[in-house]
Amino acid sequence: MTKEKIPSTPAIRVLRKNGVNFTFRPYKYEDRGGTRVASKSLECDEHQTVKTLVMEDERKSPLILLMHGDMHASTKTLARLIKAKSVTPCKPETAQKHTGYMVGGTSPFGTKKDMPIYMEESIADLPTILINAGRRGLLVEISPAELVRILDPVPVRVGI
Repeated sequence: MTKEKIPSTPAIRVLRKNGVNFTFRPYKYEDRGGTRVASKSLECDEHQTVKTLVMEDERKSPLILLMHGDMHASTKTLARLIKAKSVTPCKPETAQKHTGYMVGGTSPFGTKKDMPIYMEESIADLPTILINAGRRGLLVEISPAELVRILDPVPVRVGI
């Protein structure tokens, strides 16, 4: 019986370097399936599956927003909180340029460019989260406290 080889992505290297206890949670990736497909495949609550959204303000300055998989983000509220005129999702090629990850495999860990990171504050209240490990079809299960320790995200309330 052969075991599937898990790649070493920049995200996984950051987690290992920081001594994070994590569990690989691979699943069959579906284009445009998002957290709905991942959580269904892994038989977990979509609310604990965290998506990494790469956004930009009106000056094209990039930022990351971590959001519950079953929620949407109010970009107007986020813009107001960060004192920007507007915040919009980056185009996939722009997001990849900033992060080094393909859309569908974007992780907040090990990004090419340092960017401010915002997190829906209620994510910190979950017992565990599943978050992308830097490859389509590969999540890691970690404690949200570890995410906060490594990334030091700014807590926000922008989920709708």
